Amino acid sequence: MRAVVIRRGESRPTLANVPRPTPEAGEALLRTLRVGIDGTDHEVIQNNHGGFPSGDDYQILGHEAVAVVEDANGTALKAGELVVPTVRRPPETNKYFERGEPDMAPDGQYVERGIVGAHGYMSEFFTSSPEFLVSVPDSFAEYGFLVEPISNSEKALEHALAARSAFEWEPESALVLGNGPLGLLTLAMLETPSSPFQRTYCLGRRDRPDPTIDIIERLGGTYVDSRETSVEAMADAHEAVDFVYEATGYAKHAFETVDALAPNGVGALLGIPGDWEFEIDGGRLHREMVLQNKMLFGSVNSNVRQFEMAKKRLAAFPDWFVDDIITGVYTPEETDAAFEKNTDGIKTVVAFDTR
Repeated sequence: MRAVVIRRGESRPTLANVPRPTPEAGEALLRTLRVGIDGTDHEVIQNNHGGFPSGDDYQILGHEAVAVVEDANGTALKAGELVVPTVRRPPETNKYFERGEPDMAPDGQYVERGIVGAHGYMSEFFTSSPEFLVSVPDSFAEYGFLVEPISNSEKALEHALAARSAFEWEPESALVLGNGPLGLLTLAMLETPSSPFQRTYCLGRRDRPDPTIDIIERLGGTYVDSRETSVEAMADAHEAVDFVYEATGYAKHAFETVDALAPNGVGALLGIPGDWEFEIDGGRLHREMVLQNKMLFGSVNSNVRQFEMAKKRLAAFPDWFVDDIITGVYTPEETDAAFEKNTDGIKTVVAFDTR
């Protein structure tokens, strides 16, 4: 079958012919429809993140997917059912997976499909146990892969709200750092009717005219150009915000977030930076966090419950948003073009099949 892979020692993905998987007892065979490409995929390709499956000289890429049940293989699934797979799998049974919290498992107690230690979904077929699949409506055939990245943001917001559940926290404003696909998806999430936020901002580094700025403003957010207003200057230029969502991987933003937060505010860090040494006034930041009840936390991955939340959130997005954010749809034979970094594009997809 066709699969988009990265081989050991190489820095560009290629289309390969690999064996079609056979589902084991308790697994279903899935036919892949679409797989999204994000920054993590590029990190894997550059060997900056993740790792190959044990014993293999290649890794099938892709962790954002929507697929159809091709063969239920005796499971409770139904042939033709549309599903979205989660990312983490247990190398062996452990308490995190047993209690439905794989996203909280530490390194060494999970593998991630398409990222570390396991093949991904960017192939014509893949197999999975039903417990790692989330059923989605047939209408999600073209964009259901967006459930995975949205689920990460659902987790971050859930943890932010939980962190303030000990008192009456009434957040009104939010700032998203990063106007890439994840940042825009998060902004759209914060602009849905069920969101508690009345004012939203999204920080980027692009000149007008630009499609991401158009999306930010059409959603109802305010675009903040980081070349004109830094994160630490956000409070003076606009307002101190109750919630900051960091999706840039720019290490300085983690510390600048403290200045952008209002008293009692919470900052969620989701970007993964490389090593970088720089000077900060640690004493001042420490004092600010203590005296103003501010908080920073890190968040990675998500669980099935958060996938279910993301499914509902995606259904609440305006139709135009989904159309505008998906700017490139490629066949597996167009792998080079699909993985070409293009500042004019937003979200790129590899399409293997139709519904």
